[in-house]
Parts: sequence; C-alpha cells; structure tokens
Amino acid sequence: MNPCNLITIYDNPDTIRDVVKGLAPLGLPCLIVDDGSAAPTVAALEAVAAEFPFVKVRTHLRNGGRGAALKTGYRWALSQGYTHALQLDADDQHDPSSAPAFLAASRQHPEALVLGDPIFEDDAPRSRLYGRLISRFWVWVNSWSFDVNDPLCGMRCVPLAATVALLDRQQLGDFMEFDPELTVRLQWAEVPIENVPTRVRYFEGGVSHFKMVRDNLRLTRCFARLFFEMLLRSPQLLRRARRRRSGTDRAGA
Repeated sequence: MNPCNLITIYDNPDTIRDVVKGLAPLGLPCLIVDDGSAAPTVAALEAVAAEFPFVKVRTHLRNGGRGAALKTGYRWALSQGYTHALQLDADDQHDPSSAPAFLAASRQHPEALVLGDPIFEDDAPRSRLYGRLISRFWVWVNSWSFDVNDPLCGMRCVPLAATVALLDRQQLGDFMEFDPELTVRLQWAEVPIENVPTRVRYFEGGVSHFKMVRDNLRLTRCFARLFFEMLLRSPQLLRRARRRRSGTDRAGA
C-alpha cells in the first residue's frame, strides 16, 4: 500500500494551512487540487507549498465543481504511483487525528472504500443531519446494502485503481452529488465498504460551498437516476445479495 493525502479546495484561504499542518505527522505526500480559487487562496496555497515540502498543488483554471476536482485528484494520484488517497476537505471540518484509523482500515482491507462515519457535535446544522439520513436511505435502496453509514462525508480513503477504472468507463457528476454516486457505483462494482468513526467540526463563520437548492436538486436527480439504473441491475444485485447471505450463513454455521 502506497497512500497519499488528497485535498480539493475552492476559496478556503483561512483554513488550508491548519489542515495541512494537521496531516504533517502522517509523513505522507499531500496532493492539493485547487478548483479555480480566487487570489487569496492561490496565495495561501503558494505559502503552504513553500512551508511544507510534501505538498504539491495542481490548479483548475476555472471552478468545475467538487466532483471534477476529485476526478483530477484521483487520476493525478494514481499516475504518481499511489494506491490509495486519504481525502479531506479544505475547511478543517475533519479531524486529522482520525487519519491513522482510516489508513489502518485500508491496510487491513486494501480493496475497500473506507468511509468516514461522522460523529456530530451540538453545532452540527440540522440540514446536515437530515441530509445524512435521506442520502443514506437512498444509498441503501440503490445498493441493496446497509454497509454505508454516511455517503456524504468528505473524509474517506479511496482505492485508486478501482476508482479510476470506474471513472474511465462511467461518467459521474461533477458537483456535490459525486461522493454518494461514487459510493453506489463502487458498491455495484463489488468494492467492499468499511466505515471509520471521525469527528466532524462546524466552526462559527465557516465557509460552505453547498448550495441548498441547487445541490439538493442535483442530489435528487442523481438518486433518481441511480434508482432506475438499479431496477435494471436488480437481477445482478439479487444474485450478489444471495451470495453474501450464503457466505454469512456458512460463516455462522
């Protein structure tokens, strides 16, 4: 296993240094994809790259969306010889102290997608809690599986070969719908899921690029598209569910 850190950023100049500093004890390379940020973030990234020699930055000239930036990051990481990308958001919401647990899970299950299972505190917005429940329900429905605890958490460790192979054969959304869609499609490709608890922090005055109406509509369209595709895949999913149940039954016998 040869992991790296992966951060996508769009106009988060005030938090990126703290995120990178929190990852420094891991001793891993850190790839940052700047998704068309304005001048303050560009300057902050230049300072971070100068201060932390393990950081490399790649820039999109225009903002293309979270999914577009992650696609660039996954392909970039794989081309550099990394096998897994431990990804975090640039807004410092994810607790870097949980990163070793993600890496340990990936080492134990190198073929798996390791997802963050958020531990929310009292400052978590109700919209985020409701969004978690709704998205988890639709991921369960579309995957015929209860394996995923939270499909929206931006902290995860991604197996790069399987992920890039999926991206090469399937067009996925470029915005906030990307994370849950990737999760479902990797499940359809029989990539196993592991969940790791991680604390998620919300700060007063924090910057969020989630647009309540626009991004919820994108998520709704995404889940609807996956649902109808799931119906076409249902014979295959049923066979897989029977295999898994049979394996569980044999293991428990």
